[in-house]
Amino acid sequence: MATFLFVSADAALITDLAWQVHREGHDVKYYIEAESDREIGDGFVPKTDDWGAEVDWADVIVFDDIWVGSDVGTGALAQDLRERGKAVVGGTPNTDRLEEDRGYAMDVLEANGVNTVEHHVFRDFDAGITHVQENPAPYVIKPLGEVQNVKRLLYVGNEDDGSDVAEVLRAYEKAWGHRMKGFQLQRKVEGVEIAICGFFDGERFIDRVNFNFEHKKLFPGNIGPSTGEMGTSMFWGGHNRLFEETLGRLEGWLAEEGYVGSIDLNCIVNDSGIYPLEFTPRFGYPTIALQEESFESETGQFFFDLARGNDPDLDVHGGYQIGVRVVLPPFPFDDEKTYDESSRNAAVVFETESRAGIHLEDAKHVDGQWRVAGDNGMPLVVTGTGETMQAAREQAYDRIDDIVIPNMYYRDDIGERWIDGDGDRLQAWGYLGPA
Repeated sequence: MATFLFVSADAALITDLAWQVHREGHDVKYYIEAESDREIGDGFVPKTDDWGAEVDWADVIVFDDIWVGSDVGTGALAQDLRERGKAVVGGTPNTDRLEEDRGYAMDVLEANGVNTVEHHVFRDFDAGITHVQENPAPYVIKPLGEVQNVKRLLYVGNEDDGSDVAEVLRAYEKAWGHRMKGFQLQRKVEGVEIAICGFFDGERFIDRVNFNFEHKKLFPGNIGPSTGEMGTSMFWGGHNRLFEETLGRLEGWLAEEGYVGSIDLNCIVNDSGIYPLEFTPRFGYPTIALQEESFESETGQFFFDLARGNDPDLDVHGGYQIGVRVVLPPFPFDDEKTYDESSRNAAVVFETESRAGIHLEDAKHVDGQWRVAGDNGMPLVVTGTGETMQAAREQAYDRIDDIVIPNMYYRDDIGERWIDGDGDRLQAWGYLGPA
């Protein structure tokens, strides 16, 4: 058994992974920086109030995100710890920058031979509006820096002349100009949106690749405000064409950085090519909970070997998996009064003894009862697996039917895009076969 220190240097995100490793018998300590989140995981995971004091105790240190409060910085912390001889799951300053600076991310892709969609970074709203007017087309607006965490600011244009994008930029300048220090305009590409996720051990990618499909909009049918994520569908494969033409080309660059952990590249693909959109150089949420559900070998041993470069072996479920985020009012918005009246400290009631497929987000265990914790309104992720995507869907939603939380809501269409044609299109275009 090993000792694991999990560090949330901002909000609590990695609770479920810490809980899983703890349940496997490893010694775990979990640190949460954000005061409003510190009760998350209480009763499930042992905690510490000073992660720095536990560094020498830990065999493996795991960082959950790139943020240290409102600043990017866990990559620098991880790099420093590696230089001190510690085994760390985490990034570097440059890999943090892949997420924080979208223009830099595209430069790295291009320098390593990966095709990119047309993109431009602007620090001035008028310059962006002028570009759209002079180059009419549908664009995607992606905020840069700290404000990119306000997911509803991501806007996907619909008008061929870009007029809606120009109007949204004018509105953002008035409402968010003081916080939005820049934005990227990305030419909109039609096709299937798919994320390619690999686990990197400091020198190379492991041989299992995760392919996942994000569902970011709040409501079924992919409408409503953008959220961090409402659910994910996925499957595992090998180093096929999708991997080799994207993440595979970054293996040397990531090895030079000494990166360790999960790295995800979200793309649009069609019959003409693969078009990378953005990086997640860290765990995805709730993606990691769903990945854990599909691990058939021990989670703690895998991350121990990954952090130490011990040629990690990972056995995974051979079919399909889906994860559904269960949320509470006022998610995805901030309204303290609504949260206090509708959601804070709410009881989570299970109508069955089984907890299979139930994963923690903002939850705690108090006096023998699961309760909602923190103030984000995202208590649980519920997962399902199956030999088909439909079977995985049925298992996940059957499990949700056995959960009662007053005022809970969730999307009931996670995985349907694959069944409705995304899978057939990817197969027809030749992306899912051998490399």
